[in-house]
Amino acid sequence: MATETEVGELLHQRGWRTAFTVAERVNAWAALVNAIERGYDDDIYEYTNDLYCRNWLHEAWLLLDEHIVQLWTPQIKALDDRYKAATVDDDGQALNRFHRLPGPDLWWWRRHPRLLTGDLGRSLQSAGAVGADPDTA
Repeated sequence: MATETEVGELLHQRGWRTAFTVAERVNAWAALVNAIERGYDDDIYEYTNDLYCRNWLHEAWLLLDEHIVQLWTPQIKALDDRYKAATVDDDGQALNRFHRLPGPDLWWWRRHPRLLTGDLGRSLQSAGAVGADPDTA
């Protein structure tokens, strides 16, 4: 298993645009979850780009020292739970119209925001997504 710096560098060599840290990716995941809970305002392409912060964490967890994994897992699990509460599981049907879905173990790609607002909401609704009305949610 590897240190956080080593994992960041290794994932960067595998194609990630920079050598991220766990804190950076956890903060990005938290920001995305917060935005989804409020009603995500950006478009479908920015949304799918934003989801990749969770992919990075998934890849890093397979490589990181156990101590780092134990340190960060409770916070990531809490964010995952909030994400699940703020999204609808449609097995990726709506997102798949705009972005090729990764493997089934990346479950966050098989959900879409419950509050369908703005450009993202219109795109997902055009793909058959059903969510909560932002005025009543």
